[in-house]
Amino acid sequence: MADERGGLAIETAGLVKSFGPKRAVDGVDLAVSAGTVYGLLGPNGAGKTTTVRTLATLLRPDAGTATVMGYDVQREPHRVRARVSLTGQYASVDEGLTGRENLVLLGRLFGHSKRVARRRADALLETFGLTEAAEKQARTYSGGMRRRLDIAASIVVTPDVLFLDEPTTGLDPRSRNQIWDIVREIVALGTTVLLTTQYLEEADRLASRLAVIDHGKVIAEGTPAELKASVGAGSVTVRLRDADQRTEAADVLGSVLGVTARLGADPTVVTARVRGGAAADDTATRAARALDRLARRGIGVEDFALGSPTLDEVFLSLTERTNQEVPA
Repeated sequence: MADERGGLAIETAGLVKSFGPKRAVDGVDLAVSAGTVYGLLGPNGAGKTTTVRTLATLLRPDAGTATVMGYDVQREPHRVRARVSLTGQYASVDEGLTGRENLVLLGRLFGHSKRVARRRADALLETFGLTEAAEKQARTYSGGMRRRLDIAASIVVTPDVLFLDEPTTGLDPRSRNQIWDIVREIVALGTTVLLTTQYLEEADRLASRLAVIDHGKVIAEGTPAELKASVGAGSVTVRLRDADQRTEAADVLGSVLGVTARLGADPTVVTARVRGGAAADDTATRAARALDRLARRGIGVEDFALGSPTLDEVFLSLTERTNQEVPA
């Protein structure tokens, strides 16, 4: 369900939250479309969790505005709370209760009858692959099972907006993939998900748009493809037949591509990052020109690859740039 002002589930302008002299959130602007996954990326202490807790009305902002489903988080917090759910960084289920008991209890607290609460619990247990463990105490669950139960608990009543704060931290790859599938299913039903994560692959797989936060500020925003393009159209990697020619090959690549080529641990490999703003076809043309120049110089090439930048490279490039701009 989108608000009536243009399909935005979440909107902030100049959002500020301080703890003493430290501004944890420093003028954050967000516009999150309804029915999508929006990712917040950033290092530890960047302000991601504080932003989420403020939007969920657990913290009161010091300045700026924020609306969730069209309701102001300061003036109408009760309306916001009726439409959102928050899953924090650590599972918050009652470990002394069974999986089914946890979900039935929450259903009853939300006002469902005993019959409706049990039916909803059974449906969620099946959807989240927990039916066989339904009568076991949550303390016996694996980390991935507990996380799935925690998310199930968050949607006993289907929210308009679900805040997922680093939902797969510490999980093994299989459990992480299961959580990703669950998030996709939730969004397919119309819920908007605001996801904070430090797993770049997770953001790339799930989010349609991303904001990179550092030192409490949004330092970049866009689709994964747009953010990747902002740090370069890709990289050129050359594997040489003769390691003794590596220095000369690096000079050739750097000259043609207009960058400083990198020498990695492998003595036969040279890599060059293409500068931001270059179109993919232009990158390929320049790479072909570099290969031609290497051949004319008598530098033998065993293998060649043209790669796209990863979100990891985007993240490191942007946060390193910010850290250089922030006084020590």
